[in-house]
Amino acid sequence: MDKQEYLQQLINAGEEEIELTPKQAKILEAAIEIFAEKGYAATSTSEIAKKAGVAEGTIFRHYKTKKELLISIVTPGIIKLTVPFFANQFVSEVFKEKSESYEQLLRKIIRNRFEFVQKNIPLLKIILQEMAFHEELKQSFQNIFIKKIFPKFDEAVTQFKKDGLIVDYPSSTIIRFTMTTIIGFIITRFLILPEAEWDDEEEIDRTIRMLMHGIQPDS
Repeated sequence: MDKQEYLQQLINAGEEEIELTPKQAKILEAAIEIFAEKGYAATSTSEIAKKAGVAEGTIFRHYKTKKELLISIVTPGIIKLTVPFFANQFVSEVFKEKSESYEQLLRKIIRNRFEFVQKNIPLLKIILQEMAFHEELKQSFQNIFIKKIFPKFDEAVTQFKKDGLIVDYPSSTIIRFTMTTIIGFIITRFLILPEAEWDDEEEIDRTIRMLMHGIQPDS
C-alpha cells in the first residue's frame, strides 16, 4: 500500500467520507509520517510544511492549530481503530454472523485487528503516543467503545455464559481479559518487538488457547 492509498484509507475510515483539498491531503500525509516518527510534541508545523511541500501559512489556513491537525488525523481513525482496536467496520465484520463458540469469536477478533493494524502501524503509533496527552482523543475512544462496541461484545459474552460455554464471570471482566491480552499481543508484535522471529499463526493459536483455558467453566 502506497502513502496515498494509506491516507485515503484514513480519510474514509469514518462513518461519512471526508472531502479534502489536494493541499490538505498533502499536509495530512506529511503529518502522519512525522508524528508517527517523532511524536506530536517534537514535531513543528514548519517540518510538516516542508515535508508536504507547502508554505507553513498554508497549514494554518486549513488547520487553526497543530493540535487541530493532530485531531484531524486521528479522529477518522478512531471510528475504525477505537479502543481496543475495535470499530464500526470491526463490529460488522466480527459480529455480523453469530459465532458458535467463544474460541471462534476470538479468532475472528484477532485476525480482523491483526490485519488492520498491520496496514496502519503509523496511525497506531500516533494514537498510543498521543492519547495520554490529549483528553479529546481519550474521550473519543471511550465514547465510541461504550456506545458502539461494548453492547455487541456484551451480548455475545452473555449468551456464551448462558450456554455454559465460558465461566460465569461478569461480562465486563471477560471483555477486559480478552482486550488486554489481544492488545498486548498486537502491540508487542508490531511495535515493541517487530524484528523478532514471529510465527504469527502459532502465536495467534497460543493467544487463543491461553484465553480459552482462563475462561473455561469450572468442571
